[in-house]
Amino acid sequence: MDILKKFFPHAFKVRDIASFIITLIIYVLIDVVCGFVIGKLAGIPIIGIIFSLIGSLVGLYAFVGIVLSILVFVKVLK
Repeated sequence: MDILKKFFPHAFKVRDIASFIITLIIYVLIDVVCGFVIGKLAGIPIIGIIFSLIGSLVGLYAFVGIVLSILVFVKVLK
């Protein structure tokens, strides 16, 4: 659990509805902004595959962060 808290610090700071919404907005913005930038860089022929993989990892990070935030908010995780 300590490893998850190091990688997803905002997800475990959810205490009330306001912090929950702010955390969700943070993870969605991370995904949207990085997705846009990496989407533009993925069009480069030679290194596009690497940026596509990085984009997938960023999307996975945001998804896991959102799921952890929800689980902490409903008190399944502490």
